[in-house]
Amino acid sequence: MKRRAYESDTRRAGAARTRRRILEAARSLLVRHGFDQVTVSQLASEAGVAPATVYSIFRSKSGVLKALIEETKYGDRYAALVQTALASDDPRERIRMAASIARLVFDSEKSVAGLIRGAAALSSELKAIEKSGEKQRFERQEPTVALLFAKRREARGLDFVRARDVFWALTGRDIYRMLVLERGWSSDEYETWLGDVLLRTLVQD
Repeated sequence: MKRRAYESDTRRAGAARTRRRILEAARSLLVRHGFDQVTVSQLASEAGVAPATVYSIFRSKSGVLKALIEETKYGDRYAALVQTALASDDPRERIRMAASIARLVFDSEKSVAGLIRGAAALSSELKAIEKSGEKQRFERQEPTVALLFAKRREARGLDFVRARDVFWALTGRDIYRMLVLERGWSSDEYETWLGDVLLRTLVQD
């Protein structure tokens, strides 16, 4: 039994390394050439695997791109920030950290631009990724708003449902895009401003 468990762990570790090689190769090729110019055969050659391995793990070239996008936006730093936020029972700290999480995600999205160059044909799939991410973001924010109300720091004139909506809207990418990408704010300025606005809007001192 122990030998089987060891062999299973070894296979999983090997599969993880293979997946990592493919993603690193894809990132390099897509940034240099754009999505439409890269074939699965080229990607497999760059990663040192057979094309069948790429299909087995990701099913398609678009599957590789989706994995890269999700990894870029929701990687280890994101997971660590979320865990730190959830470990706090101070709603003010949690709300401040929501601004940090928003900044991290949207800063990360800028590095995705090179990966999706030439991927107009995937617009519907990319929209599906974005929609799924927004749904996930909305759901993950619920515990913070619940904590806010549990601590009797009720949002100013907002019930629980409206407070969730406002929290979600203020931490959305549109505000980041307008302030950082279009108006030239630094990411630090955006994060500080967003934290202040969230607290003024949601926390009743």
